[in-house]
Amino acid sequence: MALLTGSLLAATAPAAPATPTAAPGDPQPPVVVFTEDFENGQTSAVTWVDDYTGPAPLAQTYRADPAWLTYCNGIIASPLNQASDPPGAGCFGWWPRVKDLARVLGDWSNGTGPTNHAVTAYTHSDPGAGRTQLETVTPIPLSATNRFVSFAVDVAEQNCYAANARYAFYLLDGPTAVPAFQRPITPCVDATTVVNATAVGTFHSDAPVLFSGTSVGLRLVNQQPSGNGNDSAFDNIRVLDVTPRLDLAYAPGTIEVGQTADLTFTVTNTSELSAKSGWSFRFAVPPGLTAVNPPSATTCADMVFGTTGAADFAATGTLPAGAASCTITVPVRASTVGTHTTCAADVTPLVGLDPPGCTTLVVVGPTLAFDAHAHGALLSTPLALIPPLAPADLTCTTAPGIDSDTLADFPIPLVGTTSVIADEASGTVGPDGLRTARATANTAGLNLLNGLITADELRAESIATSTATGAVTATGSSTLSNLRVAGRRIIPAPNLRITIPLVGTVITDEHIHRPNGITVNALHIRLLLGTDIIVGHTRASLSTPGIPC
Repeated sequence: MALLTGSLLAATAPAAPATPTAAPGDPQPPVVVFTEDFENGQTSAVTWVDDYTGPAPLAQTYRADPAWLTYCNGIIASPLNQASDPPGAGCFGWWPRVKDLARVLGDWSNGTGPTNHAVTAYTHSDPGAGRTQLETVTPIPLSATNRFVSFAVDVAEQNCYAANARYAFYLLDGPTAVPAFQRPITPCVDATTVVNATAVGTFHSDAPVLFSGTSVGLRLVNQQPSGNGNDSAFDNIRVLDVTPRLDLAYAPGTIEVGQTADLTFTVTNTSELSAKSGWSFRFAVPPGLTAVNPPSATTCADMVFGTTGAADFAATGTLPAGAASCTITVPVRASTVGTHTTCAADVTPLVGLDPPGCTTLVVVGPTLAFDAHAHGALLSTPLALIPPLAPADLTCTTAPGIDSDTLADFPIPLVGTTSVIADEASGTVGPDGLRTARATANTAGLNLLNGLITADELRAESIATSTATGAVTATGSSTLSNLRVAGRRIIPAPNLRITIPLVGTVITDEHIHRPNGITVNALHIRLLLGTDIIVGHTRASLSTPGIPC
């Protein structure tokens, strides 16, 4: 168990329950683990606190040191009680003021002053310091271990000119008493409201306890030893679970592979805003992400970080008193494309924190420039360059698109004919942001050099694709149906070179690799006299914007 730090909150009027919300940084009310209003089975009869039994199912009972069960102490008083001093109460005529304490507390908490019951103490002898004024007998079950536990109580006090009550609350872990305060509650000093010379307020623990047990008890010790004054009453004791909540959020929610996003852990306080110290969690970094020098920034106090694996880390710290929340920001770099979801299972074990919901980081492929080109044929001679036939071009642009061209029964000037040429260049983006530049060239009915080179159909294709890691792969291929060179049937192969004596050379399925791209020519013919003929040309690449394609 770790004792928290903080400052005592001023007395405040009871607030209406807040509307639940899961917004990071938006405090929620504490969870009430146990409450006692001392109203169970009460009538107009006078009851001492050690004779009282709370409601089912716990049926809590209480004990106190003898000094707090005599001389007008330890009475559960109410305006409903008899007008005169109860026999043996030892109130010496102050009984109407005792009942008035219960009435003020009822009006303060819920408007039930005329019928309210409260535990009173109108001391007429010195009780001594450090005596127990109230203690639970039956342990109060907790829903889980490693929770921040505290208390709240309504207190009223009269005769503030004399010695003031000093309430010190402890949480009981079996026989061990753990202080849930830094400074005792002094109603005459801390209350912000005075009603008919009675100081009254609602007070919360200024030092919640990170509690490791499965059940808890409560002990109230009055540190004021004097009976000169020390005239107070308490009501509506609550044992509270004030465990803060952990929230997660990536910002921005979508990045490109290789870029960095901030993962922010928000520790959100409960609405009483007391300090919470010693909470901790371990973060398992999702595959495909890498934490970069955690943390880059934090508004939490006493932060300690340690690595728990190659990419994981653990954190422990303090949520300062008065803070609605604090944050820890860790940059994470994405190495693969995909949707990375972080949930409660990725921040276990949690100690002193409620689990978060899920947050998602979408990593997309890089924004690369498309460059894709195709044409059916290109002819160059020592004297001239004949423009490409049926060109399709998508030139160095980040915008997806498509371009195509088709020719039918069109000659290749000076050297031959074709029946159909159909070319296309495209750039596409997948749902994951990965990009593809593609170029295809289809040529049918080829006849070159008066039948020296013929083919029924030629098809070339070049493809450049960005990968999940942000790299670019380039592939290419071509098919040549019924290719004949000088009357011989040719089985094409990549970069197959064929020599035609006294004429030149023919290369089938020519592949030329280049950075982030590839060029594929179905046929590349070089004649001895210097003429160069390309049939079925494609090239495709992806480039970083700003770098020439």
